[in-house]
Amino acid sequence: MRLSGLLFILKLFLLSTLATDDGLTNLVSWDKYSLMINGERIFIMSGEFAYQRLPVPELWLDVFQKFKANGLNTVSIYFFWSYHSPSRGVYDFTTPAKDIQIMLDMAQQAGLYVIARPGPYCNAETNAGGFALWTSDGSGGRYRTSDETYHQAWLPWIQEVGAILERNQITKGGPVILVQIENELQQGRHDPNDTLVLYMEQLKKAMRDAGIVVPLTHNEKGMRAVSWTTDYQDVGGSVNIYGLDNYPGGLSCANPETGFNLNRGYYQWFQNYSFTQPEYLPEFEAGWFQPWGAAFYDDCLSEHDPAFADVYYKSVIGQRVTLLNLYMAFGGTNWGQSAATVVYTSYDYSAPLRETREVQDKFKHTKLVGLFTRVSQDLWKTNMESNGTGNAVDNRMIWTWVLRNPDTGSRFYLAENNISSSRAVTDFAMTVNTSAGPVSIATMQLNGRQSRFVVTDYPIGNMTLLYSSAEVLTYGVFNRPVVVFYLKKGQTGEFAFKSPSQNTGYYIFGSESDFRAINDTSNGTRYTYTTTGSATVIEFSNGLLAYLLDTNTAYKFFAPSTTDSPVVKPNQQIFVFGPYLVRKASITGRNVEILGDNDEETTIEVYIGDTAIDTIQWNGKSLNTTRTPYGSLTATIPGGNDRNVDLPTLNNWKVKDSLPEMSLTYDDSAWTVANKTTTRSPVAPLTLPVLFSSDYGFYTGIKLYRARFDGRAARAVNLTVQGGAAAGWNAWLNSQFIGGSPGQASAWSTSGLLEFGDVALLDRDNILTVVTDYHGHDQTSTGPAGGENPRGILGATLFGERSTKLSFKSWKIQGNAGGDEYIDPVRGPMNEGGLYGERLGWHLPGFNTSGWESESPLQGLSGPGIRWYTTTFELNIDEDLDVPLGIELSALKGTVARVQIFVNGYQYGKYVPHIGPQTTFPVPPGIINNRGMNTLSLSLWAQEKNGAKLDKVELIGYDTYQTGFSFNIDGRKLQPGWTEDRLQYA
Repeated sequence: MRLSGLLFILKLFLLSTLATDDGLTNLVSWDKYSLMINGERIFIMSGEFAYQRLPVPELWLDVFQKFKANGLNTVSIYFFWSYHSPSRGVYDFTTPAKDIQIMLDMAQQAGLYVIARPGPYCNAETNAGGFALWTSDGSGGRYRTSDETYHQAWLPWIQEVGAILERNQITKGGPVILVQIENELQQGRHDPNDTLVLYMEQLKKAMRDAGIVVPLTHNEKGMRAVSWTTDYQDVGGSVNIYGLDNYPGGLSCANPETGFNLNRGYYQWFQNYSFTQPEYLPEFEAGWFQPWGAAFYDDCLSEHDPAFADVYYKSVIGQRVTLLNLYMAFGGTNWGQSAATVVYTSYDYSAPLRETREVQDKFKHTKLVGLFTRVSQDLWKTNMESNGTGNAVDNRMIWTWVLRNPDTGSRFYLAENNISSSRAVTDFAMTVNTSAGPVSIATMQLNGRQSRFVVTDYPIGNMTLLYSSAEVLTYGVFNRPVVVFYLKKGQTGEFAFKSPSQNTGYYIFGSESDFRAINDTSNGTRYTYTTTGSATVIEFSNGLLAYLLDTNTAYKFFAPSTTDSPVVKPNQQIFVFGPYLVRKASITGRNVEILGDNDEETTIEVYIGDTAIDTIQWNGKSLNTTRTPYGSLTATIPGGNDRNVDLPTLNNWKVKDSLPEMSLTYDDSAWTVANKTTTRSPVAPLTLPVLFSSDYGFYTGIKLYRARFDGRAARAVNLTVQGGAAAGWNAWLNSQFIGGSPGQASAWSTSGLLEFGDVALLDRDNILTVVTDYHGHDQTSTGPAGGENPRGILGATLFGERSTKLSFKSWKIQGNAGGDEYIDPVRGPMNEGGLYGERLGWHLPGFNTSGWESESPLQGLSGPGIRWYTTTFELNIDEDLDVPLGIELSALKGTVARVQIFVNGYQYGKYVPHIGPQTTFPVPPGIINNRGMNTLSLSLWAQEKNGAKLDKVELIGYDTYQTGFSFNIDGRKLQPGWTEDRLQYA
């Protein structure tokens, strides 16, 4: 027994210290410290991106370049089955916005690795969680189990997407380094015969059969279970690298003093359950989504606060996390009914990169963290030396994590507020251990929501910092070592070199500073300074150059790499100070060429360390360049804010009725007969026939029903309609409005008893017309059946006198043109619904409205109904400008209406004024033509007897940036126009 125990301990030691691979490739391997690529350790700093939410391929590179510029080296990507498969057996990876090969190529071009997450289930607040919507009628079997019907539904998807991922693995020269199977699937029984275990084994086999050889991963949903790790009750289904999702911050949209709730349990969790693997957070809070009727993202101040990145991201690094993915790094837009019902059009997510593609301060602060982890090689392999309240400090208001590299002895001290939400200014002293003995730093401070790294025995090229309380942003190896420090303005930084010399001289450049040397007999010379509001540069006689920055100045510092690889070594960088964004930098002859974006005219400073380089080129233009005394180059670069951008007023509207179906004389002979008496759905209908829209091949968008009944005895109808949160509906009888539901933010379905009142009934063929809105299919977390929860009418009962039940003679249903026939593959299977104008293509460029009446949506409807408004406008934005644009709508308080916004054929917004919260709708270049003609359409659905109108429809610009990136996108391939084929769907 004693010998076997020793052998077990030895096995654990070997597993926890030696690199591991999956037996298929050693190109990507791991141990308990970090991932290794080509045998070298790497810190993965990743951001989540959903290409479906930005359907312009040219802009994928824009996003990826902004990721790389702001400190990320990896992008994590969901692949939504629903987006690529409109019907069983059909998979589209070739139309422009679905060509994932282009997307993967662009990620690699930007210098990013890829973590691929193909599902089949994703969640992600997307429609049905990413399940193909053709499975929503129950034909997909029992979701997320080993059920064979479900297996046969998802297997072709994994085979199709897997074939593309296979040829893009790093082993084939591509960017894919990890592949996640499933998503947040929790294991409870740890039984090898459990359906979840069998399901995970099916997925693993499918991936391996597709040729995937890089490590497989999975993500635990919070600390609610322990699933699929080889280190804990492994009965099957386990993956190579276990991951843990967590969103600890808490929302703070109503009160900015709330939130900021740190979780200090990650380190111990991983030690308990995945101790042979690196600590991996596949989804860590970079923001949060908002539901219908809640706040708009701009109001969520704490989520947007750059302190969020400072406190949360540093905290998990202090707990030894070396694979960190921020969800979302760019959220994008839930255009074209791609959202699950829990979110509205915007998926801004309070992400570091806004929905408008603008870099907010939170991303600029994320960059400070990302650039630090990029060069701090000793951080990539550490053991937890100590942690706790008052640890290594003299103040119990401070919590400190202490990490130590077992090979080099370097230490990383992270000081954070013991109460993480604190806004107090807290002074304290810290005692750090160095190779020269303990050092006391008496000048430490946390100013409000702040965390702070202190390093010891930290190498910078051929030099070493004995310690530094000034935070290291990054360092580079040029003709000499160059280090960049940062702190909040007014805070004290202190550092010393690990050197026998105690009298290193220095020169000071830039802003005035109290920088000084203090000779300490025990620790040699230490240097101390108070952080000013701009850059101070110190040139030491030992050759090192140090930039001392305050945090806001550091936000405009960039370290573009001189390599295309995601792995950037300290000697593969150029340092750039000043612009809003630096996308790329390179050396050609005597020029340093900088590609970037800028908002305000400013001074750019570039450090290259090569005296042969004497000219800065900004976005292709040579600048009048001067050299500083310490060897950098400076010049003035233009901004975009002083450029005139004329946006047209939206007028010359045309209008037409878009609800002819309410008329008794409307011809519905081509509609689908709804006469099914059984359904594959796990949810039973309330009445027969089955009126679930998916059962008739209509999955997304507004649906219309027409029912017939004979006789004059009917007095009312009870309807129960399910369209998702905030969805509403209305009904007309014999062309007269009888009511409906405006929808409720917290109600997925609503019921109404609609009395016929003075409606004139007929002996034969009374016509009941019902229009139902749609806000997406559910994710699996919504009972009882997730994505198989039906949409449309759940039940309809006709009543006569004294509540006697009468019978309908027939029902018909109409939805999006062609159902699942995929008549508009470019815009995809979710873009359109069943409104008359949608079916006939009134939203498409080129549709002729010359015969329509002239009327503005500001005039609107005087009663209930649906009208379609269309106008065109032309833009002529200078080619070297990026001007994020949007549509802003408003209506008088109390307006009960539903508005769809179509831009060049894309449904790019859903405005529901009585529920909210969204009133501005960003529209990216490529969907909107920056230089050319545009078609804008609005469907205005007035839900109550007093009608509805808008009081504002305006084209807005968010900001103006001078840029070297081309936003003059040829929209022709993305914007197919109207054809006469649409007439068949009238």
